[in-house]
Amino acid sequence: MTSRRGGEPHSPRMAADVEEPAGEAVRLGPLADYIGYHLRLAQEASFRAFAQRVGDEDLKPQRFAMLTLIRENPGLTQAALGRASGRDKSTVTPALDDLERRGLITRERTARDRRSYAVRLTPEGEAVLAELTRHAAAHDRALDEIVGRENKAEFLNLLRRIAAALG
Repeated sequence: MTSRRGGEPHSPRMAADVEEPAGEAVRLGPLADYIGYHLRLAQEASFRAFAQRVGDEDLKPQRFAMLTLIRENPGLTQAALGRASGRDKSTVTPALDDLERRGLITRERTARDRRSYAVRLTPEGEAVLAELTRHAAAHDRALDEIVGRENKAEFLNLLRRIAAALG
């Protein structure tokens, strides 16, 4: 079998096309069968839908997750927050700077290690998190409809296995 351009052989399974809004088809080649590629597309689509639901481009799922982890673990260090959220210091610090600028969190030096900071939600942070939690629950219900409630537990298990094996 040959491709449409240049006569290179390809598998029909790997030649999936994606129709672009302008009507131009884009060949995916081997990407059509790569789990990582589709995970990324699904993540980006989910994040866009969440941001649209929230109505604030800066309060993305990462910020929601960080605020939730801080609420569940008052006094959590920035390093522990990074590990729990799967982020490194280069992304955690600017995110916390933003949350602090918005008045949603406070950072205090820890007594045990003066180089470390403990983070806590402010009353405004609690209020914003309550609102984000409502949006996240609605967003998750929409995802449940896509995945199928009967498939959710297995789907989450597969995602956790991927994260554990590769993390």
